[in-house]
Amino acid sequence: MVQAGVKAVLQYRASAGFRAQLEAARPSWLSLAIVEETDRDGFAREMRDAEVLLHVLEPVTGTVMASAPRLRLIQKIGVGVNTIDVDTAKARGIAVCNMPGSNSQAVAEATLLLMLATLRRLTVLDAMTRAGAGWQLPMDSFDGMGEIGGRTVGLVGYGDVPRRLAPALRALGADIVYTARSEKPDAVGRWRSLDALLSMSDIVSLHVPLTPETAGLLSPARLAAMKPGAVLVNTARGGLVDEPALVEALRGGHLRGAGLDVFAAEPTGAGNPLFGMDNVVVAPHVAWLTPETLARSIHVAMDNCARLRSGEALVHRVA
Repeated sequence: MVQAGVKAVLQYRASAGFRAQLEAARPSWLSLAIVEETDRDGFAREMRDAEVLLHVLEPVTGTVMASAPRLRLIQKIGVGVNTIDVDTAKARGIAVCNMPGSNSQAVAEATLLLMLATLRRLTVLDAMTRAGAGWQLPMDSFDGMGEIGGRTVGLVGYGDVPRRLAPALRALGADIVYTARSEKPDAVGRWRSLDALLSMSDIVSLHVPLTPETAGLLSPARLAAMKPGAVLVNTARGGLVDEPALVEALRGGHLRGAGLDVFAAEPTGAGNPLFGMDNVVVAPHVAWLTPETLARSIHVAMDNCARLRSGEALVHRVA
């Protein structure tokens, strides 16, 4: 039986453009409330009669679910569901769905951007040029820069993002190696074990989900085993890396630099020691965030809301 209407709540500080995209795609039977992450009271109020939660990054805990008695679907805007208490959702009969592939193009491009910006020390050049001092840079500053061409790039994981990224890296002249649970017949590059990849790669880029098995994947020992002078790029999840050990590897010069879109704790305060390093390029977990990604995401979300309303099977259901 088709319901008369469905209420959804988006917990996110949505831009005017995102709101306009949502309004244009929203069917007449869908009521949509948009609540900023910091508005705890407003979120609790809207969730009392919500059937769908459109989830971005704010953790969905058992307490959130308990305060939403009509909740039937947690729709992740993105891929990773590590911020959702999936076990509690299962126990309460709440479906959890994600959107594999919706942000892959954006993340692949942002990963390449971080590689280039870190290798070429773009943030340092930008700041000094804006200060009128770019033409007085010591020439030995350029000794620590470099190109992607001729370097070995190691991709940890080989899902949708690396499948887009690897051909671009090869076109730039990089040698590609990757690690995954098994070799991929159509992969660009050669399979290597994680430890072998770390020891031989000039650039290591992380592309695996955060799970109990992958938490702390780049431990102090593995960071120490990376090739001296390597660059680490992380657009996946901050919890994959032992952050204090990364700080020490960068301070001590074992690693050349890092390009980071994600951190162990988010949002990350100004006191994070990574933020004071001029060999680190950072962004606030927005590698996925483009209008194109949001358009693809909205399409999936509206489809699943329609399926929930009509009783059809949901797409990309993970729980």
